[in-house]
Amino acid sequence: MSTPPLPASPSPPDIETLTRLVTFPMPFGKYKGRVLADLPGHYLGWFARQGFPPSELGRLLALMYEIDHNGLKELLAPLRAALNPGANRGE
Repeated sequence: MSTPPLPASPSPPDIETLTRLVTFPMPFGKYKGRVLADLPGHYLGWFARQGFPPSELGRLLALMYEIDHNGLKELLAPLRAALNPGANRGE
């Protein structure tokens, strides 16, 4: 008896997609104007329960939810630093 093939794993996000998380502002709602990477976990969780919008925004919110839920937000810090090099040095 053969085992069924494993489902294809989703491809990892590319650098452009990750960059969008730290630059794309939330276009509506309570957190309008806040970049997606700065949205609170409970808000991302609400979208996960209600359903993400069927759009690029929904795809980015779903990715941000996974990053936040798995405690990986710090992985975005190098992107933030590269996009805004003087932010942490008071320049």
